[in-house]
Amino acid sequence: MRYPFLVSIAAVAATFAVTAAPAFGQASAQAKAVPAAKTWTQPKTPWGDPDLQGTWTSDDCIGARLDRPANFGDRLYYTEQELSQRESQLNTQLQTDLQETVAPNQRVGTGPPAHWAERARRPCRQTSLIIDPPNGRTPDMLPEAKTRHIPEGAGNNNPKADSWEDFSYYIRCISRGVPGSIFPVIYGNGQQIVQAKGVVTIMQEMVHEARVIPMDGRPHAGPNIRSYMGDARGHWEGNTLVVETTNFLGNRNGLVGNGGGTPFSDAMKFTERFTRVGPNEIQYKILIDDPKTYATPFTVGFPLTLEPGYQNFEYACHEGNYAMFDSLSGARAQEKRAAAAAKK
Repeated sequence: MRYPFLVSIAAVAATFAVTAAPAFGQASAQAKAVPAAKTWTQPKTPWGDPDLQGTWTSDDCIGARLDRPANFGDRLYYTEQELSQRESQLNTQLQTDLQETVAPNQRVGTGPPAHWAERARRPCRQTSLIIDPPNGRTPDMLPEAKTRHIPEGAGNNNPKADSWEDFSYYIRCISRGVPGSIFPVIYGNGQQIVQAKGVVTIMQEMVHEARVIPMDGRPHAGPNIRSYMGDARGHWEGNTLVVETTNFLGNRNGLVGNGGGTPFSDAMKFTERFTRVGPNEIQYKILIDDPKTYATPFTVGFPLTLEPGYQNFEYACHEGNYAMFDSLSGARAQEKRAAAAAKK
């Protein structure tokens, strides 16, 4: 999350002013005035590993769809004209945010106010977060997976739950899971990477789950040792950090960012790739392989960027998780009213 909002708005405006022209293809005369890019070399840690350290964010792909709309076919990237249109939309949203900073919208809702949420700094170039298969669509779900209970997620503002177990683990402030903690959502998209010899740690802003990843070649934990975030093991393939994660608790978290959707099984395996492609960008990819849930594996990918002033902020969730008490007591009150009405 950003520093105080007024500072962040200024940073966003400055980013657009500096970067928009070369990114979206202005006249050739202007393009010629841009200095040639210097050759970038992957920095190394003192012990010789590729250096990925910093706090990275997936903010630029906020609002990008997981599944590609059918009209784009197999096209992964927007055209320059489409990107220009999306840049105009971001600028319009920026102006709205500036106005709400001066005169906040007083409407009350169940989610954060518009001036509190994160915003993309530049348009996401991708037509979908899914990059493989080529059509950008989630593979078919297996019959058994379709029968699994889908927990109440963040999108249901009127849940009629029998118990706290009807809510997702994210809504219960327990875990958002591996993909849910890194996929771009409305806020909290920070990933702080810290390296030491033989280990990489990723501190995720969403729910503050720290993933400690051994890099020394040790095997995964035994099959009886399982957790919400699984058991991660890492290695280097050239300059790419590869993280393989298994040993998940089944039927806990799903692919949908806000904690809803069909949960993964205990057979889930994630293979993530972090490749630094410039001083301020990592190309992130995750292969999702759950043979008990999806017909075939598929890959999601998007950029992570370093942004001036970005840092992980406290994730307080429900500040005591009073939402569970309120939701459950509200459901019981609804049941009492319904029972009383039935007696009339």
